[in-house]
Amino acid sequence: MTMSNELRPYVPTHPGDVLKDELQARGISQKRFAEIISVSYTMLNEIINCKRPVSAEMALVLEAALGINASLWNNMQSRYNLEMARRNKNNTGKLETIRKRCASAPL
Repeated sequence: MTMSNELRPYVPTHPGDVLKDELQARGISQKRFAEIISVSYTMLNEIINCKRPVSAEMALVLEAALGINASLWNNMQSRYNLEMARRNKNNTGKLETIRKRCASAPL
């Protein structure tokens, strides 16, 4: 009997996914929420669909509207950005080269 390791790599969560779930749980439509927080529907929809980041200003708006600490939104966006940068093929080779250079030469 062969057992395989079915571990999946970490998939970062964009804060837009959490916002979408939060609005659904509260029964608030995207259109209505956009009106409440005075942003365009398009902007909100792009955040919810993970096409636009949650800025520090938007984190404060979400905190005011939903009572969810702005630091949570900010930290989630930062972790998402870091993980996506780690997965970027252009960065992978560059970072590996830097690691090798630093390991072989005193700083």
